[in-house]
Amino acid sequence: MPLELNRMVREDVAQVWRLPPVTGAVSSVRRRAGAVLAEWDVSASLAEDSLLVVSELLTNAFVHALPPAELRLSLQRSGGLSTLRVEVTDAGPALAAGGTLTDVDPDEHGRGEHIVHALATRHGVRVHRDGVTRWADLVAV
Repeated sequence: MPLELNRMVREDVAQVWRLPPVTGAVSSVRRRAGAVLAEWDVSASLAEDSLLVVSELLTNAFVHALPPAELRLSLQRSGGLSTLRVEVTDAGPALAAGGTLTDVDPDEHGRGEHIVHALATRHGVRVHRDGVTRWADLVAV
């Protein structure tokens, strides 16, 4: 009798948006991302958390980085788990002339990172030749 290999079905889908830094871009892409998550039949709780992460990562890119920003959502389903990855890539840090990262008021900025940390199973930053990618994985059973 032949050995049966793991036959779990794996499904991967992705959507990418390239966004200029214009007023209303975050709320607009959040609505479009919500429609995609509904199309992918993502659970309400995973969709809600991931849309908050989308908002925080995009806002961070628009406020602190050079344009343009690119949002990539990808969903992997395997073995009863759904892992949604949110990635935002920008062209790297944008500092005012003569400014430093220590000039940022901690009362006005930095909460988004805590929100992403609280909602994501894993998250991180990749610095590469084209800029910076901040990513977060959210997992639902």
